[in-house]
Amino acid sequence: MNRLLSKCGPWILTLVFGIAVLLFWWKRYPFALSYQEQFQLFLFDTDYFLHRLSEPGGIARYVSEFLVQFYNNVLLGASVIALLLMVLQRVMWRLMKAALVWYPLSFIPSLLAWYMMGDESLLLAFPVAVVMVSLFMLLYNALSRFPVLVRVLIALLLIPVAYWITGPVVLSLALYIGGRELQYSVRGGSQIKHGFKLSGVGLVLGLVVYSLFCIVISKYLVPYTTSQLFCGIGYHRYFEFFLVMMAVMMLLIALLPLVARPLPDIVKPRSVATVIAIQLLTIIVVIVSLIPSNFDSRTYELIEYDYLVRLRQWDRIISKATEKTPDLPMSVCATNMALAMKGELGNRAFDFYQRSSDGLFPPFERNFSTVLTTGEVYFNLGLVNTAQRFAFEAMEALPNYNKSARCLRRLAETNLINGQYEVARKYLLILEKTLFYKKWAQSMMEMLGDEKQINAHPLYGYLRKVRLQEDFLFSEQEVDKICGQLVMKSKENVVAVQYLLLYPLLNRDINTFMNYMSFVSQRMSYTSRICQEAIVFAYASRSQTPPQGMVIPAVLQSFNGFMRAYQSNGPLLAYKNTLWYYLMKGQ
Repeated sequence: MNRLLSKCGPWILTLVFGIAVLLFWWKRYPFALSYQEQFQLFLFDTDYFLHRLSEPGGIARYVSEFLVQFYNNVLLGASVIALLLMVLQRVMWRLMKAALVWYPLSFIPSLLAWYMMGDESLLLAFPVAVVMVSLFMLLYNALSRFPVLVRVLIALLLIPVAYWITGPVVLSLALYIGGRELQYSVRGGSQIKHGFKLSGVGLVLGLVVYSLFCIVISKYLVPYTTSQLFCGIGYHRYFEFFLVMMAVMMLLIALLPLVARPLPDIVKPRSVATVIAIQLLTIIVVIVSLIPSNFDSRTYELIEYDYLVRLRQWDRIISKATEKTPDLPMSVCATNMALAMKGELGNRAFDFYQRSSDGLFPPFERNFSTVLTTGEVYFNLGLVNTAQRFAFEAMEALPNYNKSARCLRRLAETNLINGQYEVARKYLLILEKTLFYKKWAQSMMEMLGDEKQINAHPLYGYLRKVRLQEDFLFSEQEVDKICGQLVMKSKENVVAVQYLLLYPLLNRDINTFMNYMSFVSQRMSYTSRICQEAIVFAYASRSQTPPQGMVIPAVLQSFNGFMRAYQSNGPLLAYKNTLWYYLMKGQ
């Protein structure tokens, strides 16, 4: 029984760890997986592979991008991360060769990698490179029976090969090989002279310098700066950004096997369970408390809102905003768009935090993430050309010069809607070389030139009816006038009506609202609670009463109650979700 437990127990512990990682990403952070997947474009294409092969660490980057494409399905994506961290843990255990009681120590690199992945700009290429270098360490261990001179010669060949495959993480391999050779020399006992021990230290330094030389010399082979090569091509979304934790990880995977291996099994059998329990408890505490601390709540809140917008999950956005009121421009923007798509913006806008019209149209920023959410607003309004420009700007703003599958899909859609079929075909042919977008691209290819099929599409056909066909640029200060043109173009565009009427109210411009309301009333029958509140306020500011039938009695009665409370400095929280509270007190 004890033998079975000692044999299966470690595997069970690894499996439990893997399940914890899977559930963490699948249930808690599925939107983070989508965030990573949308900012790359893995192609099953020879040129794409050769391009990655031509750069240091390109194989690790290629493998990581191959794996990240499976993030398109969040369960598969979470499984990929779980398996990768499990492999890293098992390889570290093979390298440690320590007493079984120290098995939990082999989880440290995997836990650190998990923690580091809380940085949304850290790419999977770094953990993949760490696993690959660990496998190179295992390969070197297999050479232990060879003479020392042969092992050193092999190391001199192995380091540049490993560098081109994994990138600057190869420094860990050089440090490990030197440290292992130093251990071999020390374990020679009295037969090894003290001078040979010093040569072992020299070998460590020599191999590290050799690996540094490989990195520096590669500068003359590839179009990257020295700092970019040392930071790792593809490790981080920002090329010249190097995390301190990366250096810690590189030292850890090199030194942990060296430190752990010679540990004597001095723990008494009756104390083994206690030692293991302490280690397991520490791991649990790290997983529960430390790892989530590196997942910035504000950043991931915005990522989740954008994820829900991408999926057009309007009800889920409203539900999320109801649980916790959003207060950042992009999250407010997503909430307002969800309300508009459900036809509720005119009734419920002030149920949530509002500050200005920035909550409808956030100011343009050359930022690859926020621009996408704003582009979704313009797309759903019917400003197809503007949405196309934003998608292109977002892709070009990616700091690692990747192409974006999400942006290419949007560019194909906008050109399809605009009837630019040859341009749409160009993007669809690219997407046909992917795994998860291939079927969609093929279905879109069948629609090219088929006006009847496009017009019958529930989204594309609608946008063709309501879009503005003129190709022009407009100022952000005139976006309400563009909404007015959308309303003039089509009475069906209820989203544009809601944005047109709410825009001046968020800027506390009642006179402009009344002009817009008069314009809308001449074209269609539209009213909402907030519009009625604005009408009552506009007439009251002129000491007048709205014409009979323009405002329902309940709104008039509520306004009278608000004014009595306001004039007497009474409590106004009962009116917090009204336009009057926003205009008089702010939010």
